[in-house]
Amino acid sequence: MTFNIPSHFTGLSSEEVLTSQKKNGFNKINANQKGSWITLLLDILKEPMLLLLITVAIIYLIVGDYGEAIFMFGAIVAVSGISFYQDNRSKKALEALEKLNEPLSTVIRNSKVIQIPTHEITIGDLCIIEEGKMINADGKIVHSNDFSVNEASLTGETFSVFKSQETEDRNVYSGTLVVSGLAVFEVEKIGDATKLGKIGKSIQEIQEERSPLQIQITQFVKWMAVIGIIVFLMVWGYSFWKSGDWIESLLAGLTLAMSILPEEIPVAFTTFMALGAWKLMKEGIIIKRSSVVETLGSTTVICTDKTGTITENSMQLKALFDYKTNQLYEEEQLTNNSLYELIQFAMWSSEPVPFDPMEKTLHKVYEETQKEDKRQAFSMIHEYPLEGKPPMMTHLFENEKKERIIAAKGAPEAILAVSNLPENEKEKLRQHIKDLGKQGYRILGVAKSHFEGTDFPEKQQDFNFEFLGFTVFYDPPKQGIQEVFQHIYDAGIKVKVITGDNEDTTNAIALQAGIKNNTPAVNGAKIVHHSETELIELSRKTTLFTRMFPEAKLKMVNAFKKDEEVVAMLGDGVNDAPALKAAHIGVAMGNKGTEIAKAAASLVIINDDLDKLVVGIAAGRRIYTNIKKAIQYIISIHIPIILTVSLPLFLGWVFPHIFTPVHVIFLELIMGPTCSIVYENEPMEKGTMSQKPRKMTDTFLNWKELSVSIIQGLMITAGVLFAYQLTVQQGGDEETTRAMVFTTLIFANILLSLTNRSFTYSILEASKNKNKLFPIVIGATLVLLFAILYVPIFAQFFHLNGLNINELGTSLLIASVSVLWFEGYKRVKQRK
Repeated sequence: MTFNIPSHFTGLSSEEVLTSQKKNGFNKINANQKGSWITLLLDILKEPMLLLLITVAIIYLIVGDYGEAIFMFGAIVAVSGISFYQDNRSKKALEALEKLNEPLSTVIRNSKVIQIPTHEITIGDLCIIEEGKMINADGKIVHSNDFSVNEASLTGETFSVFKSQETEDRNVYSGTLVVSGLAVFEVEKIGDATKLGKIGKSIQEIQEERSPLQIQITQFVKWMAVIGIIVFLMVWGYSFWKSGDWIESLLAGLTLAMSILPEEIPVAFTTFMALGAWKLMKEGIIIKRSSVVETLGSTTVICTDKTGTITENSMQLKALFDYKTNQLYEEEQLTNNSLYELIQFAMWSSEPVPFDPMEKTLHKVYEETQKEDKRQAFSMIHEYPLEGKPPMMTHLFENEKKERIIAAKGAPEAILAVSNLPENEKEKLRQHIKDLGKQGYRILGVAKSHFEGTDFPEKQQDFNFEFLGFTVFYDPPKQGIQEVFQHIYDAGIKVKVITGDNEDTTNAIALQAGIKNNTPAVNGAKIVHHSETELIELSRKTTLFTRMFPEAKLKMVNAFKKDEEVVAMLGDGVNDAPALKAAHIGVAMGNKGTEIAKAAASLVIINDDLDKLVVGIAAGRRIYTNIKKAIQYIISIHIPIILTVSLPLFLGWVFPHIFTPVHVIFLELIMGPTCSIVYENEPMEKGTMSQKPRKMTDTFLNWKELSVSIIQGLMITAGVLFAYQLTVQQGGDEETTRAMVFTTLIFANILLSLTNRSFTYSILEASKNKNKLFPIVIGATLVLLFAILYVPIFAQFFHLNGLNINELGTSLLIASVSVLWFEGYKRVKQRK
């Protein structure tokens, strides 16, 4: 980090930092207290399933069934343990993401310029802020250079405000954005004491919008809870009317309520999203809201900037065109004396402390080619920031002798428009621009002016400019970018380029990068005059959008959204922030992106590699598919549990209470890890990234999708009840019948978890996707089942008898028939 900062700014010493932090605390706004493990555990104990278990355990204690009571308390510990593990895992993943999302701030301490986490800023610190950065504390400017700030987050006013140590208002505020230049300010307020902290307009406090799937899951669980209460009352009342035993009736009602409540579904959703975001973080993709993971998989259009995203953002100066000599000088000819003036004014029109790669290059070329470096002798006395459509900027410098330099640069069209050239000369120069643009070069026009006095024109375009020439930069496409775009196209996703560059340069770079385009580019100036309907039509047929400014970018993003596209907007500059914020997924670049872009984005790619977005989209699709598998598995397996508990009672079968709470909770203990831990670990199925994106409003909680799960559940129910009746017909007692029903349901559960690994491919094909957790969970389930069947103390506790080899075989056969019919369904579906 190189800053032109006066040497007398030494900042706080290490001891002063510690003293200030001890006295004033850390720089955090409305910092939520991190929940301790006790708080987490108490929240878990408020879950409906746990409350049901506690109720059942208390009833068993009252009636003196201490064995069942101990089992229930053990189940409470087990269920709480699983929930605690899942919640803690999700919490730690989100905390890791939050920590990584925290921006760094530049400060002077112990006479050194260093970067620190923003929350470590303390009162008395000297903070350095520059173009593209967000201010993270309140304070007063002590040094500045061409500094302007946008305070819209506090005032609502969108224009920039110039400030310096000499201006009447030299205060800067947390949450505002640096538009240009550089400043050093002394921190006076941090955290809740800042102006932003007092009015509470922190981006982190804005409540995130819930996805359609989140809303549907919440509604589904609520309805199931309502149904559970109604059925509980019905079963309790009916059983009491039949038996006259209110305790037995209450337990029967509670057993059914436990079987209906799908408490695994919200847990599974939260776990999948949090761990999905954490896994993407390890891939170099920072997700700022875990719900974005679901949206990623639905992306239908990617709006990408050109510079730094498709290209390297290296900005090599390939040539200079000098107007006086009417000659193009290649990079090896830059020392030619004819270019002396053009290089000088190109540098003077850049920021004194350059931020942009092109300006850094111009400063470097100036150093290498000029006999005398005059930068220390001249000070900026006035500036016109980058503005206009297309944009330009003008700087005014003066030395102690009152010698003045007025330099301008910008889009070549803008510079030509303000230059005092005859129209035929301008037309020749436009042809030069077109010829260079077709080679993929980025061109800037350079001009100079002369002005006496201090009554400067209100607009820079009102100066009388003399045209000097063009700077010709080349920013090559990134290596491997063609393969990246091919992956995107293979996934059924459209690509749109939204850039501030001109049409010819953008066309050339798009061709080199492998972007498919058959239509002319559209200029940003034309977009603002189109109606919403026209913009939607334009968005469908156009690939390249050039000379785009913030309002035009925002209009196009909103047009895509209106056309029901799921938009991922990529950008790294200050001007990209509104569009990044408006897109479904705002994607900022980690290395070259401004803090403003990162703050507006919902996803940050750490190494600026566009291929990482493809990784994120693949992860989004995998996670959505796995949530679908997990939830459909939960729905399918709950149906036979509910009907096995209720139908024998309502139909007046010989053994009405075939399952007690003990059996249901054992099944719940098996289902919990299967759905939220095992399915979360499932790898992506082959062909996932060659499918078209799903609509974001489409979820699997609709009748078409749920009908498959319901049929699966009903088929398992038919198998389990067939096992019940078969055993009764063969003279089996209650314990043997219960053992057959219980074992058949366990076998069916295992087979269901395996067949639901894929709704397209067979069990054998799906088994090629390695998931080490499946054999562990299945093995543990079988060990527990056989322990319950054949260890006398467990068999007695579960009120069942051990099964012989023929009965086990019959149970496995019935379970296989009731589940594996789905394999035939998948094969028929594939043939279609």
